[in-house]
Amino acid sequence: MPTRIFGRQVTILNNPHAIQHVMVKNHDNYERKAPQQRRALEQLLGDGLFISDGETWQFRRREVAATVHRRKLDIFAPVMVDATEELAQHWHQMGDGAQVDALVEMADLTAEIIARAVFGSKLGRDKTLEVIQGFTDYQKVVNQINVAYFLGADDGWPLFPGPRRRASIARVHRVIDELIAHHLSGRGDPNSMIAMLMKSVDPRTDKPMTPVELRNEAATIFMAGHETTAATLTWAWYLLSRAEWAEDQLHRELDEVLGGRAPTLADVPRLKYTRAIIDETLRLYPPVPILGRQAKEADMIGEFPIDAKSLVLVIPWLLHRHEEFWERPHNFEPDRFLEKRPKFPFAYTPFAVGPRVCAGTAFGQVEAVLCLATLAQQFRVRVPEDANVVPQCRLTLRPRGGLPVTIHPRRDRG
Repeated sequence: MPTRIFGRQVTILNNPHAIQHVMVKNHDNYERKAPQQRRALEQLLGDGLFISDGETWQFRRREVAATVHRRKLDIFAPVMVDATEELAQHWHQMGDGAQVDALVEMADLTAEIIARAVFGSKLGRDKTLEVIQGFTDYQKVVNQINVAYFLGADDGWPLFPGPRRRASIARVHRVIDELIAHHLSGRGDPNSMIAMLMKSVDPRTDKPMTPVELRNEAATIFMAGHETTAATLTWAWYLLSRAEWAEDQLHRELDEVLGGRAPTLADVPRLKYTRAIIDETLRLYPPVPILGRQAKEADMIGEFPIDAKSLVLVIPWLLHRHEEFWERPHNFEPDRFLEKRPKFPFAYTPFAVGPRVCAGTAFGQVEAVLCLATLAQQFRVRVPEDANVVPQCRLTLRPRGGLPVTIHPRRDRG
């Protein structure tokens, strides 16, 4: 049911039929991301795919989707496993009971994977930490509540680029610009995502992307690919630490399917319980817990009139825990994803649905399965019983202050 904040209509959708209407059936009217999201990210991502619309979005969507298409996963899956095996070796060297921040470890891992996939070369720990810290600092200072929008400015107002925000943006852009320059000089990997994007030609101009446009898409892929998968894996470790029965079942599957070797892309369809853990983690802790859209024109959603330029919100955090659509919605039960998909298809939207579904969904899901399989085959990860784990929503859903864990090599590997 719509409500108003000052003079602006805001509608929260918590019904699968309404979500289908907005994101699939009448998606053209709700193509634009919410002004809050666009203004919050435009200084970091420019006109990147995540916040662009119209012809720019159509062109970028086609090109980016081609670089992360399922057919490319045979190129990228070994990259995912190799980087994860390197982290596993590092964990073994740290010794039994080593204390780490799981969020930092997973962010470091996924940033390295994205760097190798996007740019075709190892980024190195110093640069991955530079990018991670840049994104982290940006999330600390960005504010997605754009008051001007609710006071009548249909596109909101640009955010003031304060010194902390400028510094965080500069950290990310500096690393990405250096890697793009490497490619533009002819020294890049021809199989990398950025090399594929460099070959694309904008039909509006008959020209390739400029270095700034390449940076915007690289930053978008970096943020979406590294942030969401890092958050998902972090929450998976938290849930498994609190549900050892699920961890035991996971280990049995990994031992049976892999027999001690590293996983491959061909193993993913057989790692059904591993995938179910990822799916259930995404249900309970969706990495983007609020999906905002702006209505282009006035509309009707069911019996409710929707104003032009109003804000429409799909909130996976609420939707995924709705008792009408999920049995025992607050319980961690991976089995619910083993044999059947959700009873209500549009009640599960961790990556949105419809034409604006995340272009890297397949990449991220395979990445999460392979990373979890590689590490869980070798380690148990434990969150201290007295840890105060509180979800915090910035641009993504993270545990506030990180997730302290201890890592323990498995003694019962099959």
